[in-house]
Amino acid sequence: MSKQANFRANIIGGGEAGVAVTVEMDKDVIHQTNSLFWDTKGNEVLGATALPLYGAFVSEENHRLLGDVSGKKILEIGCGSGQSLQYLGERQAAELWGTDISENQIGKTRQLLESHGLSAELICAPMEDKCGLPEDYFDIVYSVYAIGWTTDLEGTFARIASYLKKDGVFLFSWSHPIHKCVAAEKDMLVFKKSYFDESWYSVELGGNTLSLSDRKMSTYVNALAKAGFVIEQMVEESDDDLLQAQGDSSDFAKKANVLPVTFVMKARKL
Repeated sequence: MSKQANFRANIIGGGEAGVAVTVEMDKDVIHQTNSLFWDTKGNEVLGATALPLYGAFVSEENHRLLGDVSGKKILEIGCGSGQSLQYLGERQAAELWGTDISENQIGKTRQLLESHGLSAELICAPMEDKCGLPEDYFDIVYSVYAIGWTTDLEGTFARIASYLKKDGVFLFSWSHPIHKCVAAEKDMLVFKKSYFDESWYSVELGGNTLSLSDRKMSTYVNALAKAGFVIEQMVEESDDDLLQAQGDSSDFAKKANVLPVTFVMKARKL
């Protein structure tokens, strides 16, 4: 992956995470980079974001975006360590399916579910690829802090639409685009990058490298529309109870009081 002479601050999670280096978009190399990251240091560095949380300061328990999942066939894109599938399995989902780019994460998911008397069909593959998932089959497809890793947003949304039944629900969360532009510095919020910059970048975390692109909100909306979805609901406010539990001790919580750090979209297949 060739690096260009374009360096900037990067914001991942609660604050700046080293220097981001702009890179050329090479799908295969990015998949290799990110699968290695999650096979090795991903959970240690970024942790595991899972239901009932959709990300920082937004929860299913407050918003009920999924609602009653009993009897539903459910697919998770980017299942990580399996906690979200466990959450839904314990709420009587009829079938659990999951995909992830990391063999290590798939193994963790299988082990976790088995330890709780649950099972799922698990597939290790990039979310962009055709990987044998049934079409017109699922009631719900969801993704908690994973969709942003895709190298082909429009293609991924089109595949997800193909998996869903008519009127099926697609729900996903990710870091809010404005959060990725702004850092807290000395009791101020400072823009660190252009909101309109969707270039791919590489950053080192915990001795390993990951590659991402920070997309505009309109990019997500337009890709959903192109794939045949209608947006039913969007959440970008932080939940008051979660913020109060965090207190004012961290710059991240202070930031979340004045701008969105997580967004969740709920869409339905036409």
